Amino acid sequence: MSLTHIDGLPAHVLFVHAVVVLVPLTALAAVVGAVRPQFARRMGLALPLLGLVTLGLVPVTTHAGEWLESRVGNDPLVRKHTELGDGLLPWAVALFLITLAIWWLGRRLAQSAETAEGVSSAGAARWTSPTVLRTAAVVLAVAVSAGAVVDVYRIGESGAKAAWHDSYDKSAEGHHG
Repeated sequence: MSLTHIDGLPAHVLFVHAVVVLVPLTALAAVVGAVRPQFARRMGLALPLLGLVTLGLVPVTTHAGEWLESRVGNDPLVRKHTELGDGLLPWAVALFLITLAIWWLGRRLAQSAETAEGVSSAGAARWTSPTVLRTAAVVLAVAVSAGAVVDVYRIGESGAKAAWHDSYDKSAEGHHG
């Protein structure tokens, strides 16, 4: 077993399934945790750890995909898939950072209702109020999550087209034999 092939199969084909599941799962957990801080508190460290595992799998999957690309020939659909795949890492980094921020915010809001204690000016207290922080967390979580999920969809669709575009008999549709 290696990061390029597992038991004779290209590892990319296996790793990609984990990414396709974990990115939307992490995105959903981030949004729910931002909207409902008690959910983030209940998840505890599992929330940023989920983000970290998701982040870690992206470059592993990309590396395995580049290895596979070098062995399938020069195909424009594969090139497009590879180019799209290279764009997922920034989304995965942002998703991890938002899960970390939501975890931290959930802990911070749970510590006390007086989160602005010790802040010397009213202006600074306004920017660190629980409402402003929660609103920012929700907006960022939704934006990052939507971007990551849409990117995974686009990458997956291009990969499916690259893998299957000439690999089955379209004339046999609806015929069972």
